[in-house]
Amino acid sequence: MYIPFDQLPTHARLWIYQADRPLTEQEQAEIKPMLQRFATEWSSHGAGLEASATLLHNQFLVLANNESATSASGCSIDSSVKFVRELEQHFGVSFFDRTRLAFLQDGQVQLVPLSQIKDKVSAGEISENSLYFDTLVNNLGDLQSAWPRPASSSWLSRYF
Repeated sequence: MYIPFDQLPTHARLWIYQADRPLTEQEQAEIKPMLQRFATEWSSHGAGLEASATLLHNQFLVLANNESATSASGCSIDSSVKFVRELEQHFGVSFFDRTRLAFLQDGQVQLVPLSQIKDKVSAGEISENSLYFDTLVNNLGDLQSAWPRPASSSWLSRYF
């Protein structure tokens, strides 16, 4: 069962997928009804999930489920991964590249290769206060209150 994203409870579980490039307005217009359709049909062992999906910052696909109503099972999570893979194929974009980290710089999402993080920190291009899009955020409350978050408040803190 589809629930508008902003009407989910703050404890709703999230899965965040980062695109390897910004999605165009046309792509977003095409993806949004696909997301709603997927969330409407998403189920766990035959029980519909109280789910939603949205696009954020033109680059992040977020799936969400109210786990207190019905928990997502391994099979339902597998079906969501299959759906995201289908989006990748259809739009020619990667949502599973974990080798680039996203930061908010000058109002834009900037991707930085993981291999360059130490050098960027040393050069002062990334600081403790740089806003980092932590895709490991796993509930809506954290997304709403601290996303993006200062790099020092994430697993990146070890670099400072």
